[in-house]
Amino acid sequence: MSELIVPSRAVPDERGCVLSISPESAGWTYVGFEAFRLAVGDKLGRETGGLEAALVLLSGRADVSAGGQTWRDVGKRMSVFEKTPPYTVYVPSGSQWDLEALTDVELAVCLAPGRGGHAARLISPDGVGVEHRGSGSMSRLVHNILPESEPADSLLVVEVFTPAGHWSSYPPHKHDQDDLPNESLLEETYYFRVQPEQGFAVQRVYTDDRLLDETLAVKDREAVLVPRGYHPVSAPPGYDVYYLNVMAGPTRAWRFHNDPHHAWLMR
Repeated sequence: MSELIVPSRAVPDERGCVLSISPESAGWTYVGFEAFRLAVGDKLGRETGGLEAALVLLSGRADVSAGGQTWRDVGKRMSVFEKTPPYTVYVPSGSQWDLEALTDVELAVCLAPGRGGHAARLISPDGVGVEHRGSGSMSRLVHNILPESEPADSLLVVEVFTPAGHWSSYPPHKHDQDDLPNESLLEETYYFRVQPEQGFAVQRVYTDDRLLDETLAVKDREAVLVPRGYHPVSAPPGYDVYYLNVMAGPTRAWRFHNDPHHAWLMR
C-alpha cells in the first residue's frame, strides 16, 4: 500500500477512533485529522492544547459543548450521501470540548495550529456555503464548511460530492508553494466515503518533476495525504464518492496553481 494512503481500522479503539493522522505520522507540520465511529451514549472529549479543532458531524446527532457553551441535539443527516450540509463545532486552542452521541455518530476531528483568537461556535448547515463547481463530467457539489472568509487561525475545511463517472479536484491543481498572492502552501488530507461501500475512488498525486507520481485506489473510509503536488480525483461509474478536505499552512489562504498541461479545461 502507498505511504500516502492511511487505512481505517475495522474495529474502533477504546475512544471510538478508526483513523488518526498527526503531523508526526504524516511527516509534515500543520494538519491533523481523526475519524471516530461512536455508538449511542458514547462520550468523547479532550483539550485542544495548542491546536484549534473543527468537529464535523459527518452523520448522526450529538450533544456538544466547548468554550463554556453547549449545543443540544445537533446533527441531522444520517449519511453523508444525503448531501445536505453538516453541523460543525469550531473549538479554539486552549479549550476543552465534549461530545455525547445521541445516535450512532461518524465524527471528523480536523486539527491545525491555533492562537486562541476566536470563540467556540456552532456552524449550522445554513452557515455552510453550497457551491456547484465545474461542468459536464467535471461537475461536483461543494460544501464550504470553514473557508478562509470565516474566522479561524489555520484551518480550512471543505467537503465534496463527486457523482459516479465524474472527476473532481480537477483540472489538476496544486498549492505547495509559499508564493502569495499566486499560490499558497497548504498541506491537505482527503477522507473518503464511497457508495456503495465496496467501491473505490482513484486519486493521482504528482509533481511537475514526477519525483512524486502515484495513482491510488482508495477504499471507503480511507484517507489520502497530499504533502505536495497535483491531486485529482475520479469516481468510477456506479460509485458516488465523498471526501472531506482539511488544509492548513503558514498562511490561511487557498491560492492554487493549475497544471499548465490541463489548464485549457478551465475554458
